[in-house]
Amino acid sequence: MKKNKNKKVPLVSIILNCYNSGKFLKKSINSVISQNYRNWELIIFDNCSTDNTKLEISKFSKNTKIKYFKSKKFCSLYNARNLAIKKSKGSLITFLDADDWWLKNKLTKQVQFIQKNKDLNVIYSNIFLFDETKNKTSLFSKEKLYNGNITQSLLNNFKMPILTTMIRKKIFSKYKFENKYNIIGDFDLFIRISLKEKIFSIQEPLAFYRIHDSNMTTSKIDINIQELENWFYKYSKKKYFKKYNFLKVKKIIQTLKVKKYFISGKIFKALSELFKSPFNLYNLKYIYFLILPENLIKKL
Repeated sequence: MKKNKNKKVPLVSIILNCYNSGKFLKKSINSVISQNYRNWELIIFDNCSTDNTKLEISKFSKNTKIKYFKSKKFCSLYNARNLAIKKSKGSLITFLDADDWWLKNKLTKQVQFIQKNKDLNVIYSNIFLFDETKNKTSLFSKEKLYNGNITQSLLNNFKMPILTTMIRKKIFSKYKFENKYNIIGDFDLFIRISLKEKIFSIQEPLAFYRIHDSNMTTSKIDINIQELENWFYKYSKKKYFKKYNFLKVKKIIQTLKVKKYFISGKIFKALSELFKSPFNLYNLKYIYFLILPENLIKKL
């Protein structure tokens, strides 16, 4: 009976890319195993980890749904995602990073939604943000998520977390992640898909995104700035992008520069960057940090 039942529901391939993420893997893998939707495979693609990643994964070796692959050489995150997708067998693709985890009904909710809407090829949902340093959980988006033709909405405010997306595999015969990116590959892919495809959301949160110290180091901010600037100069001049407004993308680049200078202690450069363009309320918090005494900052 179980075999016949599984044939009626699509196989979901879960892509989990990891690099030196041993301390987080148990929680993320267990969140997959705990799913109340049972027809899945977990593709773990290890990008040449040097920590205890392989040891942690080996603890799940008896589970035949979990398939482990280790890259022969280190590559970009999005090259690793493309390689992992090639290993998948499911008709539906989802993504989970090693330091994040899902609610147990994540797959059930999304499979039901996408199966009821046969014309949809891409869906996503809201998430919870878990701040590891503050041990605090908050909702990612308190506003209604985007639906339909969402290109301009994504350019204005990118609210499409990759760990909540579910994509029909046939989409990857037309699109793939750009191998050259290390940070903005999901943003780039979803913008390109949104130009041709309607994208819909499930409003409720179905996953947890972990915020920790390694999420945004100065080196990562530098890479983020460089990739966004290159992306902006490439696509803002394309004919099919002429009708879209890129102002928010430019503001994000500026905000990242302010943040980089601020956390590296280059206060005057931060202020200089802050006032290069019309005042950005998002950057107001940096002014508070610049003028408040250190003992008060610690209490914030």
